[in-house]
Amino acid sequence: MSEEIAKVKVTIDGITVEVEPGTSILNAARQIGGDIVPPAMCYYSKLEGSGGKCRTCLVKVSKGSEKDPRPMPKLVASCRTTVMDGMEVENITSPEVIEARKGIVEMLLINHPLDCPVCDQAGECDLQNLAYEHGAEKTRYEFERRTFDRIDIGDKVQLHMNRCILCYRCTYVADQITDNRVHGILGRGDASEISTYIEKAIDNDFSGNVIDVCPVGALTDKTFRFKNRVWFTKPVDAHRNCPTCSGKVTLWYKGEEVLRVTARKDQFGEVEEFICNTCRYDTKKTNDWIIEGPTHIDHTSVISSNHYEMAKPLPVIQKDQLLIEANKVEFDRATKI
Repeated sequence: MSEEIAKVKVTIDGITVEVEPGTSILNAARQIGGDIVPPAMCYYSKLEGSGGKCRTCLVKVSKGSEKDPRPMPKLVASCRTTVMDGMEVENITSPEVIEARKGIVEMLLINHPLDCPVCDQAGECDLQNLAYEHGAEKTRYEFERRTFDRIDIGDKVQLHMNRCILCYRCTYVADQITDNRVHGILGRGDASEISTYIEKAIDNDFSGNVIDVCPVGALTDKTFRFKNRVWFTKPVDAHRNCPTCSGKVTLWYKGEEVLRVTARKDQFGEVEEFICNTCRYDTKKTNDWIIEGPTHIDHTSVISSNHYEMAKPLPVIQKDQLLIEANKVEFDRATKI
């Protein structure tokens, strides 16, 4: 029998958890859950090599380890920093981290246009959530913003480079689940952009997954473009026998019509299993699928406003005990941040 690997203890915002050696601070925080989990715009646990680019997951290491208790001199990216036994980390309990995260959000929004009223990603955009929680009212940036022309990088994918935050997720997913990546980062510095070589089309059976991994509205589904807002739709889990992929998807309904098909995502907004283009684009009828039931949506998401998981929606009145408790949770969370 192989010897059991000893776990290491790490304390994040006063909560101690035991994890496997080599675990990052971010994944250790995800084992605890809740508001202690740092936000991540570029890290994707399913994509090897991702992380370390957006810097939104910065945390403060107030104690290095039991052997060397000295604190780390600067804030570190939690997605790239592995835990050590006895490490103590501060996230939302550190004013320094909150202020740094506010600056990072301001930097991400420097060139990001105010496209939310017309963007298909609105309602499920990580940058919207980040700006709401950590954004500043005004920007100090006074120079001309970079702009790019919209281009088609395939018959199903629209690229809005103005919205891109250069998280590299789309290039990683193309590298790791296809054998024919034709897009990447062109240029340097402020001129960097996601593009294809002489605008060559992305054409492979898993190309649609670049849409699912994009945290903003830079890569959007042309078949869903301007059709509806996500909070007016009802997501439903379904599956089919697909020879190419797992066939496990989320169907987004408006009435009896399937407006779009996406891969299923976990509680951190990451795709559980990547799906093929046949499932995504060519099977948009209910009789193509075996319906499993409503997709669970977190109560903090605007999509959950439909209360479609409940047989009888709760009345919105002051005497509603569940509503009172939910308001208290939100108030405590806002106060802590």
